[in-house]
Amino acid sequence: MSDRDVHVRISGLTHSYLEGGRRHDVIRNLDAEFRRCESVALRGRSGSGKSTLLNLVAGIDMPDAGRVLIDGRDLTSMSERERTLFRRRHIGFVYQAFNLIATLSVADNVRLVLELNGVAEREAVKRVGDLLDAVGLGDRADSYPDVLSGGEQQRVAIARALAHRPTLILADEPTGNLDEASAKVVLGLLRRLLQREGGTLLMATHSQQVAASCDRVLDIHDGALVER
Repeated sequence: MSDRDVHVRISGLTHSYLEGGRRHDVIRNLDAEFRRCESVALRGRSGSGKSTLLNLVAGIDMPDAGRVLIDGRDLTSMSERERTLFRRRHIGFVYQAFNLIATLSVADNVRLVLELNGVAEREAVKRVGDLLDAVGLGDRADSYPDVLSGGEQQRVAIARALAHRPTLILADEPTGNLDEASAKVVLGLLRRLLQREGGTLLMATHSQQVAASCDRVLDIHDGALVER
């Protein structure tokens, strides 16, 4: 693919951890390119490095070696604050553990990222309402996370990840707590945003249904990516 089409480029990425005095490689000298408007499923056994790779691409974790470039900007050369601001503006992350703020209502959880990005109140209210309606939670805007089911919390987390219209969405098992109908709605939302913003979706999943909906499927095996 041409450089113009590449949205995310990973080169020489290596990440390891120490356990019992031994170093274990999770990601080994990994190279990959992901283009705009592309959805990619990352598959592999538990512990294979799917979540680690997403965290490295987001700049949440730093690699032992290698680079991560998004729109030509090198996250690995940024300061921690620069990476935080970059994520806030350009990346939407759907966490496996939801990471909703218990003291904020559903609407406020989704609205928070818009406030941090300086989106005007009127526009923020509209976006939040539209997204909650889209994920079937328009009537739960004033509820708090502790009264929601796991599937409902996941849908709030997905609405939050989409609120600031990021160009890169990183999703860790985004449909793991959803029934089949809700999963189809969520995948449709992610793909529509992808097309509208010209963005990229990287999604760790065990679901064959989810993987089949993506443009590419990559397996993580022994720290490397293998295309299926």
